[in-house]
Amino acid sequence: MPEPGPSPLQSSLPTAAAHFGLHVLGRAAVPTETAGAAALTAAAAAATGSGTAPVVATASVVAPTSVVASTPVIATAPVVAPAVGAASASPDGAVVTAPPVPGPGFVLPGPSGLGTAALSLARREAAPELPEPPAPVEGRPIPGLYFHPVPEPDPVRVDEVSRRIKAWALDEVQLYPEDWEGEFDGFSVGRYMVACHPDAPTVEHLMLATRLMVAENAVDDCYCEDHGGSPIGLGGRLLLAHTALDPLHTTTEYQPLWADSLHADAPRRAYRSAMEYFVNQSTPSQADRFRHDMARLHMGYLAEAAWAETDHMPEVWEYLAMRQFNNFRPCPTITDTVGGYELPADLHAQPAMQRVLALAGNATTIVNDLYSYMKELDSPGTHLNLPVVIAEREGVSDRDGYLKAVEVHNDLMRDFEAEAAALAAACPVPTVQRFLRGVAVWVDGNHYWHQTNTYRYSLPDFW
Repeated sequence: MPEPGPSPLQSSLPTAAAHFGLHVLGRAAVPTETAGAAALTAAAAAATGSGTAPVVATASVVAPTSVVASTPVIATAPVVAPAVGAASASPDGAVVTAPPVPGPGFVLPGPSGLGTAALSLARREAAPELPEPPAPVEGRPIPGLYFHPVPEPDPVRVDEVSRRIKAWALDEVQLYPEDWEGEFDGFSVGRYMVACHPDAPTVEHLMLATRLMVAENAVDDCYCEDHGGSPIGLGGRLLLAHTALDPLHTTTEYQPLWADSLHADAPRRAYRSAMEYFVNQSTPSQADRFRHDMARLHMGYLAEAAWAETDHMPEVWEYLAMRQFNNFRPCPTITDTVGGYELPADLHAQPAMQRVLALAGNATTIVNDLYSYMKELDSPGTHLNLPVVIAEREGVSDRDGYLKAVEVHNDLMRDFEAEAAALAAACPVPTVQRFLRGVAVWVDGNHYWHQTNTYRYSLPDFW
């Protein structure tokens, strides 16, 4: 089985969509007969304030000098991803250089700051000096898993985000007692968020995602799982915590009592503070989008808790339905806020975009099921994950259940890539292109963190 190659520009999208070159934009200009594409084109026109779909002028786009038509393949061993723009080998053995990203003159300003020069959507006047090759990543990827290696995240940013998030957790929200410090450090959230959001223009933009990630993890641990969590009474706890994201509007008599309750426990303190930072740096529609996806997440928590209370082993399709809600979707859905721009609400709400986001969330969550399999086996009781459910419901061995779960993930990833590429071709709006690229990078960064977090995860002996 061949080794996978790193995807250009640290993206899960196929090469054509990742570069958004003339061949992609040209296809987008061709009329389509599909209702979904027509609706999306109309919405794009409305979002840009024109009566017609946006047109990309040929003169404003610089064609790449070469494009490597390649599709990433299934991985069998860790691979070091070369720096963006570095020479790499194509499937036929030729040495090529990843081209710069072409973009119309009206593209929003690209990312800036440490480690983000290669991700700019605007034309660069000169190629940057190539960095030293990255050191091999830690951890072993799951054999047979379809994924894309990524460059090591910027160590300067990782250190700064790690420092800031720990100060926030300890000093601002009193998130954890002293004996949890090792677990907090082992989570490596700074490395996680820098890998997932390399286009963030500043460290403070990265902190928006980092605080929310830590707060969500605190709710999961303290309300649902590892640190005192229980399915009993979960609905009431989650409802009160959700009001830290979606504020209560009540009478003057009861408003102060609710406000005081937001400081009652670590999860609510974390949600309140993280959301306050997010609202101050996002648009109202971005904040409302995030609240909506968090309600989805909490509904997924409740479904899993209900099954635990009734000792119900779901069918595989039922488990996958639950995981579409209890998943990572709130993280990639804020990729534009973290990137310092906004995907208009009407474009975000289009069915094609919603499908891309759902598939991205589903694929990344099954990655978590696979890498956390051994960790969850060591926890008390039966912990539902896709390999366990497949083995139980389809009457196969633990090994075969795990290997089939890998196949399910791979199918979801390929569907995500196909849908994202189709949407990129159908809607050549700069914010849509950038958002799709950001979601794809988040998918890759999520896998990178799971693979390299050997403090938390180890693989079963199934190969």
